[in-house]
Amino acid sequence: MMINYNHTVFVFLLLSLGIFKLGSCSGNQSQTNNVTVKCIKSEREALVRFKEGVNDIPGKLSSWVGEDCCQWKGVECDNESGHVTMLNLSNPAGRHRHSDYYEIYSRNRPPCANSECSAGLSHRNNICSKRSSYIQRRECRSLLGDVNSSFSRDVNASLSGEITRYLSNLSSLTHLDLEGNYNLSTKNLDWVSSLSSLQKLYMGGVKINHTEADWLHAINMLPSLRVLSLYSCELKHLPSSLTFLNLTSLRVLDLSYNPFNTSIPQWLFNLSSLKNLDLTFSNQRGKILDSFGRLGSLKYLYLGGNHFYGSIPASIGNLSSLKELDLSYNEMNGTIPESFGQLSTLVKLYLLENSWEGVITEAQLMNLTTLEEFVLTTNNKSQPLVFNVKDDWRPPFKLKILHLESCLIGSKFPKWLQVQSELTYVILKSVEINGTIPEEWFSMISYNLTHLDLSNNQINGSLPHQLVFPNVTKLFLQSNLFSGPIPSNISDLMPSLQYLDLSENHLYGKIPLSISKIKKLNILVLRRNNLSGELPDHWNKSQMDLRVVDISYNNIRGKIPSSMGFLGNLSILVLSNNNLSGEIPSSLQSRSIVSMDFGGNRLSGNLPSWIESDIFMLRLRSNLFSGTIPKKWCNLHKLRILDLAQNNLFGGIPDCFNNFNAMVDHNTFGYQHVENYTEKAYIVTKGREYEYDRTLQFVTCIDLSGNSLTGGIPIQITSLTRLGTLNLSMNHLNGRIPKNIGNMRWLETLDLSNNRLFGPIPGSLSSLTSLVHLNLSFNNLTGRIPSGSQLQTLIDTTIYKGNPSLCGSPLPTKCPGDETSDGPSITDVDDKQGGDHYERIWFYANIGLGFGVGFWSVCGTLLLKKSWRHCYFRFCDEIKDRIALLIALRVVHLKRKFGLEKN
Repeated sequence: MMINYNHTVFVFLLLSLGIFKLGSCSGNQSQTNNVTVKCIKSEREALVRFKEGVNDIPGKLSSWVGEDCCQWKGVECDNESGHVTMLNLSNPAGRHRHSDYYEIYSRNRPPCANSECSAGLSHRNNICSKRSSYIQRRECRSLLGDVNSSFSRDVNASLSGEITRYLSNLSSLTHLDLEGNYNLSTKNLDWVSSLSSLQKLYMGGVKINHTEADWLHAINMLPSLRVLSLYSCELKHLPSSLTFLNLTSLRVLDLSYNPFNTSIPQWLFNLSSLKNLDLTFSNQRGKILDSFGRLGSLKYLYLGGNHFYGSIPASIGNLSSLKELDLSYNEMNGTIPESFGQLSTLVKLYLLENSWEGVITEAQLMNLTTLEEFVLTTNNKSQPLVFNVKDDWRPPFKLKILHLESCLIGSKFPKWLQVQSELTYVILKSVEINGTIPEEWFSMISYNLTHLDLSNNQINGSLPHQLVFPNVTKLFLQSNLFSGPIPSNISDLMPSLQYLDLSENHLYGKIPLSISKIKKLNILVLRRNNLSGELPDHWNKSQMDLRVVDISYNNIRGKIPSSMGFLGNLSILVLSNNNLSGEIPSSLQSRSIVSMDFGGNRLSGNLPSWIESDIFMLRLRSNLFSGTIPKKWCNLHKLRILDLAQNNLFGGIPDCFNNFNAMVDHNTFGYQHVENYTEKAYIVTKGREYEYDRTLQFVTCIDLSGNSLTGGIPIQITSLTRLGTLNLSMNHLNGRIPKNIGNMRWLETLDLSNNRLFGPIPGSLSSLTSLVHLNLSFNNLTGRIPSGSQLQTLIDTTIYKGNPSLCGSPLPTKCPGDETSDGPSITDVDDKQGGDHYERIWFYANIGLGFGVGFWSVCGTLLLKKSWRHCYFRFCDEIKDRIALLIALRVVHLKRKFGLEKN
């Protein structure tokens, strides 16, 4: 019993102790939960001051109320100390993303590095050209039109204003992210140097106003910094040296899209821990140094869009951890070293748009076992890069993206490509492939393929009629030798098709009706084939994405289908050089068409007065149109090309053509670039027919030749100061040439021949300094031909042929008052008139006076001064004696030489 009692007491004591301990723990836990960590007062004050200095349009800082700043959105604090450790106010819409890197490059839009790009709203907006000419810069800016709307959203989500120095009070901050706020700025980065615990600094897109190298000196005070992102910050100075390097922990360095205009500094190669280096479009110059081989930890190296030249250094093979390498859009003109074969971890390789030369063999590719994206294009036309691999070579990689352009990969489709079964994106453009494409290869990649471009080769054979490409969105087969018909069930084979270009082949047969069933179709180009039959008549409202239809230079007959009016977003319609007849359907009115080219058909009826004001090009030449030019067309403010030549038009030229604003102001654009399509058109200018493609949007032309137009040339037309070509020939125009025609200072071609114009040629014509082609023949013009610096270069007499009352150079006919004799005469007094007579008298008088003065200044002196006279004759005697002695010595020498001297 005693044992049981003691045992019971012991158990009771244990239970009591446990209950007491449990209650104590519960109480402590409850007490802990009631304690909330609040931020430091001074740090809250710093954040409030920061908020006061910025404009919070997107409302990111709306939660910044109350005492506890640790509860504010974008702010994180240490749970124990309460110090702010993270501030994240980035704009995700404007972040620098390399995930869409190749997507940008693949749009054939070389990026730029000017101020527009550095302030360009985001990495993706930097797509304008590095090229410097005025026309190309304008083209570059126009290319931005289709993306600017999306980037306006980036700006709307951006904070604006100035970053104040108060952020330096956040002494425990380890993570600061203000990236993508393109309206934010800071006077300098001195405040950053106080953030001694900072590990990650993201300020891409923030404008940093600095002097020389102070921005880097401030950054160099952060020994714990691991990530530094300063892309598009308008930094102009990258110091070549540092007295000491404190950034030994740096893993990521992004200085892309800054206009440095320097060479890569040597201190950069001491960042031995660097894993990601991005200097894309940072205006770097010189050769890519061997020193890159010292950065053995690099995984991502982006050097695209700079001014590097020469070959890739052999030390590139030392970067054994490299996963992505980009050297695109530089000026490199050398070879690709064999050490490339050592990059066994490489996944993405971008080598676009350089002047590569030499040979690629298995050595450069043998160990690239992880390679998935291989992009190489060259602009070296004289010595293009050659792939020289064995016919039976099987590469160790499985590619997903392959882009080879303007290099030579072999006359037949290479077998090393036929084993690539995982391809989704294929461009083999201008690589001189001939023969047929193996259908086995097509079958192997058909279900994965999304993009296929085999353009500009010599590939023949028929288009595949049985293969299914359910995911293909872009198919470019232009400029080849494909023949046969287009598959009649193309909508079933390629239901996702968005871009289809089969132009410049030998296709024949009818255009399949199933094309009108491809709902996502955006561009349809069938130009320059042998297609026949009629246009499909089943276009419908479901094809709202269709923007371009180009079926020019075929044998299409019949009428233009009225159902094309259902294509609500159609902007470019090119049906030129076919056998189309009938009228232009009125259903096309109120469409968004900016370019309409129906030239070279048999279309008839009146000109459509309903053409909308957004149209850029209206080309209806070589048809059977009749009637007058509609006055409503004077509202076409964006019109730059009006070609109505060779029709049956009559009546007068409207006197309101001065409303064509795009021919007056170069900033008025009616043309919007369409991705993956280049419109082509033949324009008669400079006396010849030229094909324009990429520069078509800069052409300005009015061609009304070959009609029956009457009346005079409206004086208002001379207001078109940006007009390049004016052709009014072969009409029945009368009256005078407008006096102020010299106002058209950009005019290069002026053809007024074969009309009934009369009166003098205006003197202002000599002001046309850009004029290279002029034709005024077969009119009734009279008087003297004007002279001028530019007109003096136009010496072809046929310019003025058929105007018997014209005179003056370059015609042989002299004008009244001109000198008609072959040379000057001093005996025929009747030929000496006015100023010419007196000029000749003074000329000969001056000759006589000059001779007299010269003669008597010498001979008179000798007559008057005896000592000079004696000296002169003594000099003459000495000269005579010397000459006689030289002759005698020469005669003796010759006698001795020929043995004629007597002993």
